Amino acid sequence: MKRIMVTGALGQIGSELIVKLREKYGSDSVLAVDYRVPDKDYAGLFELADVRDREALDRLVTKYKIDTIYHLAAILSAKGESNPQLAFETNILGLYNVLEVGLKHRIERIIVPSSIAVFGPDAPKENTPVEVALQPTTMYGITKVTGELLGNYYYHRFGLDVRGVRLPGIISSETLPGGGTTDYAVEMFYAAVKGEPYVCFVRADTVLPMMYMPDCIKALIQLAEADGSNLRYRCNYNVTAMSFSAGELADAIREFIPDFVCEFKPDHRQKIADAWPRSLDDSAAREDWGWQPDYDLKSMTKDMIDKLRKKLHPSK
Repeated sequence: MKRIMVTGALGQIGSELIVKLREKYGSDSVLAVDYRVPDKDYAGLFELADVRDREALDRLVTKYKIDTIYHLAAILSAKGESNPQLAFETNILGLYNVLEVGLKHRIERIIVPSSIAVFGPDAPKENTPVEVALQPTTMYGITKVTGELLGNYYYHRFGLDVRGVRLPGIISSETLPGGGTTDYAVEMFYAAVKGEPYVCFVRADTVLPMMYMPDCIKALIQLAEADGSNLRYRCNYNVTAMSFSAGELADAIREFIPDFVCEFKPDHRQKIADAWPRSLDDSAAREDWGWQPDYDLKSMTKDMIDKLRKKLHPSK
């Protein structure tokens, strides 16, 4: 019987990963952990803890006999630039604490998402490969490179089974994003369904790799369950589903909401977006553990709008 702990469980990815894991393994087998207090109607096992507190993590692993950790707690790119000290402490020291606790208790598997933020402006923009020089220009990117290296080190030095994927921008209808550079995509959908105009903080021609949340959850669980002997990489698999420009997303939304108005007024986040790839080579993930996304831009747009309409206008 699996005993799973998810850190950052109230975040954009964690809140939906928890649901899928509980469906798969049972509600009593999955512990949600976050430093924030959940809503009063939150269902399932939950504990308050900050990943910067190793003793708290140690107590939870012991109390719930945890054998698998999905470590999602992190400060994202734009928020990390406004508070780089917090990003360093949460993303690097928090991961170090998880790895040390995992090593102490001989955790079977630790899943740690990385990000396209690891790539710097000198990396190839198109079909960016897994193996390329990493020179990020943000604290978030620096912490994610460090996380990949730490995970690899604990695997090769101590035999701790650490795995990870470099996630692109994640689009979700359930939980608002938490300060990332690709947040414009989710915000654009919300504005359109509300019937409001939207001012996008990147240029219309800004192309970034993206993924719909169901595919993100699928990738994390699929990698966690993959045969370790087939893995060429440990913590740095590229995964992606689609690449599109901000303008193309606005046009896709107009296929369903024709009167949607979107202006483009780049701010400081444009510089971050310009340093990232336009598309990723995820052939290694496809070959090694069968990665294959289910959604493209059109099918994602339709599903997002359908779900947001039900969420924001339940009486209609």
